[in-house]
Amino acid sequence: MCLAVPAKVKSIEKNMAVVDFGGVYKRISLGILSDVKQNDYVLVHAGFAIGKVKQKEAEDTLKVLKELKDVLKDERR
Repeated sequence: MCLAVPAKVKSIEKNMAVVDFGGVYKRISLGILSDVKQNDYVLVHAGFAIGKVKQKEAEDTLKVLKELKDVLKDERR
Protein backbone atom coordinates (compact mmCIF):
# COMPACT_ATOMS: atom_id res chain seq x y z
CA MET A 1 0.00 0.00 0.00
CA CYS A 2 1.32 3.42 -0.94
CA LEU A 3 0.56 6.72 0.70
CA ALA A 4 0.62 10.09 -1.02
CA VAL A 5 0.43 13.15 1.20
CA PRO A 6 -0.84 16.58 0.12
CA ALA A 7 1.51 19.54 0.32
CA LYS A 8 1.40 23.21 -0.67
CA VAL A 9 3.96 24.35 -3.24
CA LYS A 10 5.95 27.23 -1.73
CA SER A 11 8.55 27.76 -4.46
CA ILE A 12 9.60 26.25 -7.78
CA GLU A 13 13.01 26.11 -9.43
CA LYS A 14 13.19 24.23 -12.74
CA ASN A 15 11.70 20.78 -12.08
CA MET A 16 12.05 20.94 -8.27
CA ALA A 17 9.80 22.49 -5.65
CA VAL A 18 9.84 23.26 -1.96
CA VAL A 19 6.55 22.13 -0.44
CA ASP A 20 4.89 22.59 2.94
CA PHE A 21 3.37 19.55 4.67
CA GLY A 22 1.63 21.59 7.38
CA GLY A 23 4.83 23.14 8.73
CA VAL A 24 7.34 20.56 7.50
CA TYR A 25 9.19 21.73 4.40
CA LYS A 26 10.72 19.35 1.86
CA ARG A 27 12.29 19.62 -1.57
CA ILE A 28 10.54 17.39 -4.12
CA SER A 29 10.66 16.62 -7.82
CA LEU A 30 8.10 17.94 -10.29
CA GLY A 31 9.58 15.73 -13.02
CA ILE A 32 6.46 13.62 -13.59
CA LEU A 33 3.83 16.33 -13.18
CA SER A 34 3.40 19.35 -15.43
CA ASP A 35 1.65 22.68 -14.98
CA VAL A 36 2.37 23.08 -11.26
CA LYS A 37 2.39 26.63 -9.94
CA GLN A 38 3.33 28.25 -6.63
CA ASN A 39 0.52 27.83 -4.06
CA ASP A 40 -0.91 24.76 -5.81
CA TYR A 41 -1.49 21.67 -3.72
CA VAL A 42 0.12 18.46 -4.90
CA LEU A 43 0.11 14.84 -3.77
CA VAL A 44 3.64 13.75 -2.88
CA HIS A 45 4.84 10.16 -2.90
CA ALA A 46 8.49 9.09 -2.52
CA GLY A 47 9.73 12.62 -3.16
CA PHE A 48 7.73 13.18 -6.35
CA ALA A 49 4.60 15.24 -7.01
CA ILE A 50 2.23 12.71 -8.58
CA GLY A 51 -0.98 14.73 -8.85
CA LYS A 52 -2.69 18.00 -8.07
CA VAL A 53 -5.50 18.35 -5.51
CA LYS A 54 -7.90 21.09 -4.55
CA GLN A 55 -7.01 23.24 -1.55
CA LYS A 56 -10.01 22.10 0.53
CA GLU A 57 -9.25 18.41 -0.05
CA ALA A 58 -5.59 18.93 0.86
CA GLU A 59 -6.41 20.88 4.02
CA ASP A 60 -9.00 18.29 5.12
CA THR A 61 -6.49 15.46 4.62
CA LEU A 62 -3.72 17.30 6.49
CA LYS A 63 -6.15 17.96 9.35
CA VAL A 64 -7.07 14.27 9.62
CA LEU A 65 -3.38 13.26 9.54
CA LYS A 66 -2.64 15.71 12.36
CA GLU A 67 -5.54 14.36 14.40
CA LEU A 68 -4.26 10.82 13.88
CA LYS A 69 -0.79 11.87 14.98
CA ASP A 70 -2.22 13.47 18.12
CA VAL A 71 -4.24 10.34 18.98
CA LEU A 72 -1.21 8.09 18.51
CA LYS A 73 0.91 10.44 20.61
CA ASP A 74 -1.65 10.33 23.44
CA GLU A 75 -1.78 6.51 23.31
CA ARG A 76 1.98 6.28 23.82
CA ARG A 77 1.81 8.19 27.12
